[in-house]
Amino acid sequence: MHDRPLPLINKILIIAPSWIGDMAISQSLFKALKENNPDVIIDVLASSWARSLLYRMPEVNQVIAMPVSHGALSWSIRRDIARKLQQYNYNQAIILPNSWKSALIPWFAKISIRSGWCGEMRYGLLNDIRSLNKMAIPMMVQRYVSLAYPASQSHIAPSYQSPYIINKYIETRLIQILTEHSHRLIICPGAEFGAAKQWPAKHYAEVINQLISEGWQILIIGSSADKDIASDIMSKITTKENKCIFNLCGKTKLQDAIDILTTADTIISNDSGLMHITAAINIPLIAIYGPTSPNFTPPLADNARILQLDIDCGPCFQKKCPERHHRCMHNISSKEVIHLIYSIKINKSNTSETTTR
Repeated sequence: MHDRPLPLINKILIIAPSWIGDMAISQSLFKALKENNPDVIIDVLASSWARSLLYRMPEVNQVIAMPVSHGALSWSIRRDIARKLQQYNYNQAIILPNSWKSALIPWFAKISIRSGWCGEMRYGLLNDIRSLNKMAIPMMVQRYVSLAYPASQSHIAPSYQSPYIINKYIETRLIQILTEHSHRLIICPGAEFGAAKQWPAKHYAEVINQLISEGWQILIIGSSADKDIASDIMSKITTKENKCIFNLCGKTKLQDAIDILTTADTIISNDSGLMHITAAINIPLIAIYGPTSPNFTPPLADNARILQLDIDCGPCFQKKCPERHHRCMHNISSKEVIHLIYSIKINKSNTSETTTR
């Protein structure tokens, strides 16, 4: 096991996670590495979809395309990638996913220090292998950041800097929908984990109908997988004014989504990848949790408000409610969310007044 001081390491390859939210959280690791050694070069091996997010992280030198899909072994392709990576002469690889397959490329590439948590029994593939104490290091961001430090510190939860991605000018082809309104609410109703993490369409629609009546513009953002819940929400909207609300689910690339999220006054999201991106662009956020826990993957921003009910059966971490009542989400009312939106609006107004005096 290596316990070498990090200033001796000047070039690091990061094997990136497969999920958007985890990718956003990983920036805290990059910040820690740069804090240890400002001159360190950080390259990230990631799927092509992640480029638009990683390029907004100033700590990242380059993104190397990972053509193998999540879960696929593709032994020969991984060997070919490893051969190409050898030209970069990395001192260390940090493997963020816990899978056995994710550690193959650094091993094939013969990178001298290969760091990561034990995960799927990766002895041999990793030579700087860490044993995780989940009670001592409860948060995912802490587990990532811990890999920036020697193995002897792996039993201590590290401090961390929150992700903060760079807001670039709006490039999206959908800019024409951003009409002049007094306020803009963006909702992210989907969740890769499954329907259990989704706040009901009826509740979203109640919030939207109230805010449209007050002159807000509403945008619904998500992937193609979120089209059903978005359509369900739209079916419950009472307004006929087509510039007040736009359903963009399945119509945006990640770059478009990030651009549009930066224009919001407030964002409502389930526990999802877009929730973590919202936190990283520092937009006021209302994060609704049900079967998962903010103790593990909270939005890493001071201006995020978390809503979660304390119920006897949760958080259960199940994709479908085992009790079939889904109270953890259904019992969070639209009135609670609307109250938080008003609170955010008042706080922003007071901050503006204080700044301009």
